[in-house]
Amino acid sequence: MTNPASQPSASPLNKRVGRFYLTEKLGVGSNGTVFRGHDPVIDRDVAIKILNTIPNAADKKQREQQFINEARAAGRLSHPSIVTIFDASSEGGTTFIAMEFLPGQDLRQMLATGKSFDIIETAIIIQKIADALTVAHANGVIHRDIKPGNIFILPNNHPKVVDFGIARAPNRLIDENRPADVTLFNNNVLGTPNYMSPEQAMGKQVTALTDVYSLGAVMYEMLTGQKPFQSNDIDKLLHQIANKSPKSPSEINSGIPESLSKIVTKAMQKDLTLRYQSTEEMSQALYRFLERDRKLKQKGGRTKAAPERNEKKKEGINSLLLLSGAAVIVAIGAIVISKFVH
Repeated sequence: MTNPASQPSASPLNKRVGRFYLTEKLGVGSNGTVFRGHDPVIDRDVAIKILNTIPNAADKKQREQQFINEARAAGRLSHPSIVTIFDASSEGGTTFIAMEFLPGQDLRQMLATGKSFDIIETAIIIQKIADALTVAHANGVIHRDIKPGNIFILPNNHPKVVDFGIARAPNRLIDENRPADVTLFNNNVLGTPNYMSPEQAMGKQVTALTDVYSLGAVMYEMLTGQKPFQSNDIDKLLHQIANKSPKSPSEINSGIPESLSKIVTKAMQKDLTLRYQSTEEMSQALYRFLERDRKLKQKGGRTKAAPERNEKKKEGINSLLLLSGAAVIVAIGAIVISKFVH
């Protein structure tokens, strides 16, 4: 990863954490600062996320546990669309995670600068993320904070899911003296408000279906250029998420196919029984959409080529007719001349 929440100016560095040398400060996230680093053992660049300094000892312990959770949650997963974790440790009072260095930008930055994705690009990107989350869910890991800022887009448009900082995993470390779901918003919900599921907004227990909803919300924004719900007041925003239904993407933009719009709408159903029952099911729906599009394009290509083939066929027939006509004329001429001579 290379572009976290903000981009402070790079400063000269002569620091080392673990075996890694820090070479450039890249940005500051919600709970850590990210640096570009170098692994001298394998001789490759890496991204180093260092836990921000926390004066309160109790908070420091809880945040360090969250860091360990992020490393454990992502580190046990292997998928082309999930960031690779190389190392995680706490040494000399510094807690850090070393992960693969990714060229490109996060989706939040791209959307903020006016980048638009066509419907096929969007479907492909979201399907790849759905496949990545399917692997995570199969390993008992729920991300719980799928949002544009946690989706990194490489220069070839390939997505990478990053920041499993609030993921729920079987081996998660939890402070027994503190509620597991305490976080930034109202002390009882986890996730980023604009993309969180209704069950998160209401502070309920979540399942893997929360990632289905959030991925649908991201897809909604990629297709329409706007978030499903918007409010500067967090309480109002949470109320909208829990109780209101957004306009369908095709209502906002008539150029969005109804079949694709329905995928988004189903992913964002408030009733869990009406939502896709897994990211795998959502991925399959996107695959069918992309296959239909591919076949239609192939059919369109064949239809376009057919008149050309017919035209060539006609030209060939016309040539044969001309040759045949010429042969007949020559034959008649020969007969006439023969009679005349005799």
